[in-house]
Amino acid sequence: MEYTRPPQGESWFAPLSIDLIVKVLKVSFFHPFIAFIVPLCFRAQNYPWDHPKMIVSIAWASLLTLCWAANVINQRIAFGLPREVDLSEEVIVITGGASGLGLLIAEVYGMRGASVAVLDVREMETGEARGVSYYKCDVGDKEALAAVAKRIEQDLGPPTVLINNAAIVQGKPLLDLTVSEIDTSLTTNLLGPFYALKTFLPTILRSPRGGTIVNISSVIGQLGAASLTDYAAAKAGLTALHKSLAAELRVSHPETRMVLVEPGQLSTPLFYGVQTPSAFFAPVVEPVDVAKEVVAAIDGGLSGHVGVPLYARWVAWYNVLPVGVQVLARKITRIDSAMGTFVGRRGVEGKGKGN
Repeated sequence: MEYTRPPQGESWFAPLSIDLIVKVLKVSFFHPFIAFIVPLCFRAQNYPWDHPKMIVSIAWASLLTLCWAANVINQRIAFGLPREVDLSEEVIVITGGASGLGLLIAEVYGMRGASVAVLDVREMETGEARGVSYYKCDVGDKEALAAVAKRIEQDLGPPTVLINNAAIVQGKPLLDLTVSEIDTSLTTNLLGPFYALKTFLPTILRSPRGGTIVNISSVIGQLGAASLTDYAAAKAGLTALHKSLAAELRVSHPETRMVLVEPGQLSTPLFYGVQTPSAFFAPVVEPVDVAKEVVAAIDGGLSGHVGVPLYARWVAWYNVLPVGVQVLARKITRIDSAMGTFVGRRGVEGKGKGN
């Protein structure tokens, strides 16, 4: 399965990004194990324990270790212990899984022995996939969703994992959107996850091993952007839905795991043609990078937040900035002009849904 990266402006540093630099630093200068090797090397060179180099290197390694331990404790307090996951017993439902990110996750789990149900209005890009069952369904249709849920339980068994991935992008200014397009966008991007949760959550909560809910939102839900009023509103609502549901389940069903995914621009047909504001600070994300994070969270039975690229993990701080600084940041990054080159799925292969 191939995904064509949206055409981007060329630059000499295109392969280089802040994400790559941070990734290298995390496995070298900022890694506790590597940091402790440095004082050992100094000791091998017969440096005394009270030598300034020894003191500084040990202090740095100790600080990194404390930060690592604090992060582990923070994660445990926030999300609890991981649930037990047995892929041979897992039934994974993925909405909008006929292409892009959804299909990638479906194929990964299908090949690894899990039972996977893909719900989409479009046929699967790759035709049949090992371990993946396709069900034609519009997530915005409550009756159709309920009927498909019964078929899935009969064919595969009770669902234990739900991935709300279905999405559609109109890519038009508000004044150019028709009422029908607004309804379609909000139904698919926001009401669809509501309907899917109402349909599948009761079954998932009955699982003795607990279950996992994954909601694929977007950084646009936090930032907003010109020509994305409908999409941004829906994704902001999905993020709020996730947080509120997580608070409910933390009390009533603490064994259920919740994963919120807020990626930047993905190199899928959904945003085809959009120029990234900055290839260095906001690189276009490959679906496989997001899929790795989602799969790791599900496999580990973990709750959590997935934000890629790097800026997506810190985007909430944008709203803390003074309003004037926010406006300047938008102008510098050109976020509100990025949709000017939008083509989208319909421009390359006809109307469809799915990330």
